[in-house]
Amino acid sequence: MLLVVDNGSVYTKNLTDFLDSKNLVYEIKKPYEIDLSLLSKFTSFILSGRRKNDPKVNAINSKIIKFSVANNSKLLGICYGAEILAITLGGTIKRSDSLQKGQESIHIIKDNLLVNESINVFESHSFEISKIPKNIICIGNSANCKFEIIQVENQLIFGTQFHPEMSNDGQKLINSFCTL
Repeated sequence: MLLVVDNGSVYTKNLTDFLDSKNLVYEIKKPYEIDLSLLSKFTSFILSGRRKNDPKVNAINSKIIKFSVANNSKLLGICYGAEILAITLGGTIKRSDSLQKGQESIHIIKDNLLVNESINVFESHSFEISKIPKNIICIGNSANCKFEIIQVENQLIFGTQFHPEMSNDGQKLINSFCTL
């Protein structure tokens, strides 16, 4: 079962509409609604973007990430979800030089299970991953962001700095993730 963690992104409805269009079974919960003692009932997780920083929401998302790493569960972090993935595992983020909003071309630099050719996606963020820890690899970048798609080595745990739910190429990436 897939758990979609709704961290308050304005694009979460686009994500759930896409999942519905593919007849995928999932539950959606806000971080405060999640009983962390029941995470084992889920086999995969999608962490949405967010609108504002909330230390308690960060802590809940970090616990889901640590659970996924420890239990080899699938996880896809979108925008903020990718940032909190990097932070939780020892990386850093920084404020972007400018607001990144609009279409972006992502170049795939490492073979992976999600996407194997350049894709066009939608970005909307003012923070970005600035350093990845040694157990995370970069599999895609762009002219504006060094770490557009990341993956925890040897695990089905991914992050996208962009919003894959907002473009056809990005939705193909989500579908690839859900069918792994």
